[in-house]
Amino acid sequence: MTRPFVKMNGAGNDFVVVNALEQPFAPGDVQIRALGDRETGEGFDQLIAIEPSSSADAFMRVWNADGSMVETCGNALRCVGWLLMQANGSDHVVIDTAAGPTVATRAGDHKVTVDMGRPRLDWSEVPLAEAMDTRGIELQLGPIDDPVLHTPGAVSMGNPHVVFFTDRQDDGFVVASGSLVEHHPLFPQGVNVGFAKVLDHDRIRLRVWERGAGLTRACGTGACAALVASARRGLTDRRATVAVDGGELVIDWDEATDHVLMTGPVEIERTGVLSI
Repeated sequence: MTRPFVKMNGAGNDFVVVNALEQPFAPGDVQIRALGDRETGEGFDQLIAIEPSSSADAFMRVWNADGSMVETCGNALRCVGWLLMQANGSDHVVIDTAAGPTVATRAGDHKVTVDMGRPRLDWSEVPLAEAMDTRGIELQLGPIDDPVLHTPGAVSMGNPHVVFFTDRQDDGFVVASGSLVEHHPLFPQGVNVGFAKVLDHDRIRLRVWERGAGLTRACGTGACAALVASARRGLTDRRATVAVDGGELVIDWDEATDHVLMTGPVEIERTGVLSI
């Protein structure tokens, strides 16, 4: 079987996007891992299928490069939103996901704003395995009397995140620490791991180890989680620019609606055909 695709990225977080509005697309785990391999396959952080929806303009299904299906992906929502808006000529679309519906709005040339909804802040919503204050959960790496990382904030943006505040953001540190925390028993569904350095009240430098994808050039829900976690601690305002490896995302935690809005770039890299 062959299927045409569009290769896209949002601030460097890259996707293979397949139109499944008329013909179902349901690859298996082994196929997804083969397609996602950057040396022998097409290579991507996530594989995206745009499917029909009875309650929205489309449904977005997301698989990580390891074959696991996940609830949502912020950067992919911008890319899919842009494709749908280009197709129907509108300035906003509703995209349903496993984490619920999202509105995407045109914000300029190849730029889209996505309403990521209300951050889930209760321990049971993240979810965590036990009750604790998600402003700073009881988790640390390293010696008990001198931990390397400790007390991260926990947030769900439709998928689970922890955010450590640290100056250590080098590849080796992020990969080693992130892979360790991703499957910690405190997170029954696994977790995305953010490493945030607050540069100013309106600017954060962020790197993210993504659950099922590893170290990526950007993570949209991770940027939202980092802003929420830092604002809850009074480290930043409720609106900040989050600098990731692949670009910049503007995150606004709206006080009136309690929704998190993410604005960022969309790029088409190429088109091609998948052989499944």
